[in-house]
Amino acid sequence: MFVRNQRHSFFPLQMTDSVSSSASTPRPERLHAPAAERNAAPILDVLRSALPARGTVLEIASGTGQHAVHFASALPGVDWQPSDADPRARASVSAWRAHTGLANLREPLDLDVRREPWPIGEVDAIVCINMIHIAPWEAAVALLKGAGARLAVGGALVLYGPYRRGGAHTAPSNAAFDADLRARDPSWGVRDMEAVEALAAAERLVCEAVVAMPANNFSLVFRRQAAAGRE
Repeated sequence: MFVRNQRHSFFPLQMTDSVSSSASTPRPERLHAPAAERNAAPILDVLRSALPARGTVLEIASGTGQHAVHFASALPGVDWQPSDADPRARASVSAWRAHTGLANLREPLDLDVRREPWPIGEVDAIVCINMIHIAPWEAAVALLKGAGARLAVGGALVLYGPYRRGGAHTAPSNAAFDADLRARDPSWGVRDMEAVEALAAAERLVCEAVVAMPANNFSLVFRRQAAAGRE
């Protein structure tokens, strides 16, 4: 299994728990991505200012589960709901959850943003880290549509990853990363920030902050607005 690292390359996941070969019940694998440790703190800084003190936060594409346990531990007032379309990722999240015993960390949902209905109703915030550039554009469309339908008014959507601005890459390394992604799969690629903002606006999600992050990434914070004529 591979994940995106903070500098936009790929590397194998490491396992903190190996599967036992004995007759005893094997322990689930707690997958480990070093980049998740490196970027967790700066992302948490953004989340502290964007998320509510209490409520349900849905994490899309949770991956290894390291972010889920880090954020749930640091934000004890929220119920952190991880999710992933990959069964191995969900198993890793469950293993991290069992290892930490965090009361506010829920079992992961089987959630592919392109597959409706999502297995969850209204939430207070949504977080999606390093997903839309390594998935077809249709996944970004579905993510924004689903977020607009499920976020409570005033709820935040926080996206993290690399973006182009004004049609241009923000660093040569991002241009190289984009070329590598498209060589792997023509439907992948670093997205235009303005295109993502336009998708969001169509779902009544207004961009309230663009935060420059380490390694030429950005955090985008959107806020769900009420429908016209409603408060």
